[in-house]
Amino acid sequence: MELNLKKPLAFFDLETTGVDVTKDRIVEIAILKIHPNQKQETLYFKINPGVPIPIQASQVHGIYDKDVINCPKFAEVALEILNFLKDCDLGGFNSNKFDIPMLKEEMLRVQYDLDIESRNLVDVQIIYHKMEPRTLEAAYKYYCKKDLNNAHSAEADTMATYEVLKAQLDTYPELQNDVEYLSNTFNNASNYLDSSRRFLKTEKGIILCFGKYKDHTIEEVIQKDKNYFNWMYQADFGLDTKNVILKLSEQFQFKINK
Repeated sequence: MELNLKKPLAFFDLETTGVDVTKDRIVEIAILKIHPNQKQETLYFKINPGVPIPIQASQVHGIYDKDVINCPKFAEVALEILNFLKDCDLGGFNSNKFDIPMLKEEMLRVQYDLDIESRNLVDVQIIYHKMEPRTLEAAYKYYCKKDLNNAHSAEADTMATYEVLKAQLDTYPELQNDVEYLSNTFNNASNYLDSSRRFLKTEKGIILCFGKYKDHTIEEVIQKDKNYFNWMYQADFGLDTKNVILKLSEQFQFKINK
């Protein structure tokens, strides 16, 4: 089943130096953009992260320091990536929890912003885990009836993710072939204010999702510990989270020392 699209949907996958969004860096990105007329476009880069790639990460994705020594830095390709994703909804496998926060953080480091609020986000892993809990390789074998060769290659994983979503639509008649529906129904990130999921919008207000004030509202934290958000802003949190803190400081009228 081909995807019913109102605007382009860009599947993407990252390989990185690790899984810490704040500290780790991208070493490979592959993007597969599907247009409403089913035309496909691709964008691919190996990226020099500017830091050594840990051997543990290299053993997973097969990319070593020697492979990226002559590759561009992220700052050199960021604008091309951003322009390629312009006006696209985003799709991936575990993308809401990892790939989107990682890409957004890398963009912020080089003074660009990957807007998420205006996009639908289709995380194929969430659909898969709700329907048939497993991994991308298992999902590919289950839905596409093929083995996933060259797993943990960004290009192979991106194409496999696209094929899995199309096969899911064929497998489950109750799924609507509509990106907005898939985003709204299978999206566990829509009410978070930041990609690292430190702040969540709820019926009782905006609450913290970690630490000693977990599940407390912004107002409650201000009353209990007026310097807490200053501590957060100065601590080792991601740039996206810090940008949210600045916005909250304006909304709730507390001061941040930059």
